[in-house]
Amino acid sequence: MRRLVMWDVDYTLLRGGGVAGRAWKRAFTEVTGLPWRSDPQFGGRTDMDICVEVFAAHGVTDCTPERFFIRYVENFLAVRHELGEQGALMPGVRDVLGRLGDDPTVVQTLVTGNVPEVARAKVAAFDLADSFDAEVGGYGTDDAVRATLVRRSLERAEAKYGERFAPVVVGDTVHDVTAALANHAYAVGVATGSTKMADLALAGAHAVLPDLSDVEATVRILKL
Repeated sequence: MRRLVMWDVDYTLLRGGGVAGRAWKRAFTEVTGLPWRSDPQFGGRTDMDICVEVFAAHGVTDCTPERFFIRYVENFLAVRHELGEQGALMPGVRDVLGRLGDDPTVVQTLVTGNVPEVARAKVAAFDLADSFDAEVGGYGTDDAVRATLVRRSLERAEAKYGERFAPVVVGDTVHDVTAALANHAYAVGVATGSTKMADLALAGAHAVLPDLSDVEATVRILKL
């Protein structure tokens, strides 16, 4: 059985330097006419989930997420060049993706709280787009619940390739770990965000890494 390795984006593969957050805030003010006054916790959550919270915190009841996401994507794509200037790849990422990409028993995709256009632009900014089959990914517009993103990705991969996959989820937050476990996926926690290794382990991760800089060990774990 081949492996479907589902990568979180932010603080697992890369850090974006706040570019997406600034685009989000601009889009919210443009769509609602309200000044931004609420900073939610973005890490590990879906854009749909965050959107609901932000609207409610600002008392917005007549702005649909779909309308907001259109403006958000427009704002983000207009400044995506800033990703390369202000962001960076996490240690070992390029080498690990390259090693897995050479293995015919592995399909790599993105399972991320980002909307699809933003997720693709983020990895493209670092020349990583060809590493992933983005068509079978799970994204922040699929559902507010992150576990559903993992399930949707697995369903899409099995429908496209006509075979069963062993799912592997790689992420830097407890949300990534619990979403993996909810789908009986192998959960790999990477402590390159704000979540400590101990907390990822306590959440039930099958393996926890400080980062991906030990390429041999990382590839071995992802192919267990």
